[in-house]
Amino acid sequence: MSVSGDPGSPGRPARPPRTAAVIPAAGRGVRFGPGAPKQLRALGGTPMLVHAVRAMAGSRAVSLVVVVAPADGVAEVRRVLDEHPLSGRTEVAVVPGGDTRQESVRLGLAALPDDVSIVLVHDAARPLVPVDTVDAVIAAVRDGAPAVVPALPVTDTVKQVEPRTGDRAGEPEPVVGTPERAVLRAVQTPQGFDRATLVAAHEKTGVDGDGATDDAGMVERLGGEVVVVPGHEEAFKVTRPLDMVLAEAVLARRRRAHGFA
Repeated sequence: MSVSGDPGSPGRPARPPRTAAVIPAAGRGVRFGPGAPKQLRALGGTPMLVHAVRAMAGSRAVSLVVVVAPADGVAEVRRVLDEHPLSGRTEVAVVPGGDTRQESVRLGLAALPDDVSIVLVHDAARPLVPVDTVDAVIAAVRDGAPAVVPALPVTDTVKQVEPRTGDRAGEPEPVVGTPERAVLRAVQTPQGFDRATLVAAHEKTGVDGDGATDDAGMVERLGGEVVVVPGHEEAFKVTRPLDMVLAEAVLARRRRAHGFA
């Protein structure tokens, strides 16, 4: 499904479709340990969520960022974002989220103005994605792809196993297959979508599905095409404390190289 912008006035080029980013940030990050929600913990002295918002706003194509906060934490998230205002013209809105990531993304979609036709969905826990990656995703959607994901080749050998659950959890798991590494990709965010495609995927999965952690996977369930563009090694997900150490190192390197991050 392709998208089109404002046809404009006679003699003027058509304006590109308006793009917005939805950042689901309603989770608690329990794997990160006790304390403040992971997305509000400081990275280089600035909350991780602020870095993620700045990463989306860094693209000139993104005119709106919708942050989906915990239902009981909207005021706190709004306060944090107000303390770290954007320097550009990108608008930032905060809306309450749901009990699952899927529900939170759906609520973020519902908050978008009608004139938004391209939607990015970005993990708050990927604070350091470069703007070139964001722009590449947007460009692929503008070129007609209904769903786009940035991804990296898988460098480790991957084994498919028979999981041990219940009373057998923790026991050795038998290997049942070794996927060919050359055809595997590790998916990142932001994932980009034609808005109508993403809305349809959420509506269908909400009725017939069992939830999802990957929006592009929901489009796949509908038989929609998903394409991959090159990701970036700095777009990794901060899931555990060791990831924060790596993120701090990346941020420090950027500041040494550019004087800001």
